[in-house]
Amino acid sequence: MDAPQPQERRLALMPGIIAATSFAVSDALAKLVFASGGDVLTLALIRGIVGLGILFVYLRVGPPLKPDTARTRTIALLLGLLFAAVVYGLFEAIALITVPIAVLTYFIYPLLTGIGGWMFGVERLSWQGALAAIVAFFGLALMIGAYPHHLSTLGLALALGAALSRAVFLLVARAELQQADPRLTTWNSLISSTAVFAIAALLTMKWQAPQDAVGWIAVIIVSIATASGILMLYVSTNRIGPFRTAVIMNLEPLLASLISVPLLGEIITPLQALGGAVMLGALVTFQILR
Repeated sequence: MDAPQPQERRLALMPGIIAATSFAVSDALAKLVFASGGDVLTLALIRGIVGLGILFVYLRVGPPLKPDTARTRTIALLLGLLFAAVVYGLFEAIALITVPIAVLTYFIYPLLTGIGGWMFGVERLSWQGALAAIVAFFGLALMIGAYPHHLSTLGLALALGAALSRAVFLLVARAELQQADPRLTTWNSLISSTAVFAIAALLTMKWQAPQDAVGWIAVIIVSIATASGILMLYVSTNRIGPFRTAVIMNLEPLLASLISVPLLGEIITPLQALGGAVMLGALVTFQILR
């Protein structure tokens, strides 16, 4: 069998690049929604509804699904509660602090997943991987410490909480849903997470929709970009595998940071950029060595 040509290899990477770009656009434009008067709950609910609609169509026209069981369906629905915490925590962090700080802080979840997997015996962790994790945390601390103004402690805590929730989600899914179809896992978790936001909106009655056309356009783009990002993740995982896809997804915080500078006027100081580069480089190394 002939080895893949360079052009074929580049094409195989495109779905992962599109996924990372889609999520980066979603992260940056969420800030526009909040600047236009929209709130996190409204954006999370609309995003969930649009995502369910697009995913519903994909499940009908895509490759055949592997049937789930009552047990895997129940676990996936319960994981939706964690997924809701991830979405809410990340969006609220973006509302309170800058996009680069929020997204890069959230992106420690691969480190937390790897460390948690090692602690609970799900996977091994080499000393090189542990060293890379320490360097990544140092890069994150440097980036946060180099911010020229006061940072919201609550915003940082929410980003860290979203990262922790994502890590627990991945560890439970890896331990309990290894044989389940990931598309159905996402579908079920998206159903329950969207239901959480719908119930919260009904109970609080605090709808804060965007007050201008720019905000509503941003809501639509965020919803579509997130759904397309999820679909491209599936395509990328099928083409190049979950490991290489995970490495490519490190483009998300980098692209989100770059987009936020001209779009939102957010500032990245040289020391912050150094901290972010150290963190992303160590994160990629950690994923390779762990």
